Amino acid sequence: MAKKRTKKQHKKSGLAPGSVIYTGDKSDKNLFIEVFDYNKDQCIEKELHSVEEAFEFKLTDCVSWINVNGLNHVDSIEKIGTHYNLHPLVIEDLVSISQRPKIDEYEDYLFVVLKMLHLDAEEKLNYEQVSFILGSNYVLSFQESEGDVFGSVRERIRQGKGRVRTMQSDYLLYILMDAIVDEYFSVIETLGDKIEDLETDIFEGSIEESATKDIQELKKEVLKVRRSIFPLREVINRIEKHESALIQQRTKTYYRDIYDHLIQVTENIDIYREMLWSLMDMYMTTISNKMNEVMKVLTIMASIFIPLTFIAGIYGMNFDYIPELHYKYSYFILWGVMIALFIAMLFYFKRKKWL
Repeated sequence: MAKKRTKKQHKKSGLAPGSVIYTGDKSDKNLFIEVFDYNKDQCIEKELHSVEEAFEFKLTDCVSWINVNGLNHVDSIEKIGTHYNLHPLVIEDLVSISQRPKIDEYEDYLFVVLKMLHLDAEEKLNYEQVSFILGSNYVLSFQESEGDVFGSVRERIRQGKGRVRTMQSDYLLYILMDAIVDEYFSVIETLGDKIEDLETDIFEGSIEESATKDIQELKKEVLKVRRSIFPLREVINRIEKHESALIQQRTKTYYRDIYDHLIQVTENIDIYREMLWSLMDMYMTTISNKMNEVMKVLTIMASIFIPLTFIAGIYGMNFDYIPELHYKYSYFILWGVMIALFIAMLFYFKRKKWL
């Protein structure tokens, strides 16, 4: 029976381009908006109760980070998009969570889409789309729900650690993207540990019957991670080559550092992908070897009992004249021959190292 799959894009089938339809499955999430408005000397942190409160930060002299959680609140997303003069297709992509990592260039802003990967307490891999709008003095970020990897970024802004409070919005976008990429390393490391543990179990012969299922699940996870990370190299490459006042020349050096990290991550993904293919081959070889051992034992047992069965068949025939049947010690002699034959064959198999 074919497995039933959830189709997300059918919600937009037949609609005009620019139709703002949330395609995710977190429709019960509350709208949560937080703002960091800062410069070298001060930092204002606010939790907003309505989208209209975010409008004032577009024209401030400070750098503003407006983080919107709750893509299911389509009306609020549209209001923000209208106020910040976002293209209708950009607003559509904000709430369509099946986007490939990409960057779109517009006259007054850049639109960037990434996949945020993080592990929960049970080391289960969670995927979430994060979108960024980079303006001259602001960064808008859009997430499906609360909970992200930006805790260290918030702390750096609050305490003025590093360069963030002395740099422009392009640097803010960099540290947000860098936080996402840094989490990729934790995800890859956890996947690598799972693969190595599975490899050890297979090599030591302590593998369970569910090994094929475990390998298949890991292959799916690695493939999803690969699809989420590989296109990001193109995004960073375009940011480096982008000639715009939004990205300063001195900030491009930091984006190159993200690119280097992505190269390292993607190389590890390719290695783990090859390891998984090898694990499946190793597991099938192990199963085949175990089957061969069973067949070997059965073949040896059959080989031992074939001549004994032949002797028993000869003297089990219903002929009137079989001279050996009338000897006094025929029964014991026959048993002796059969036991001697049995021992001789065992010795022969042992000498050949078949046992």
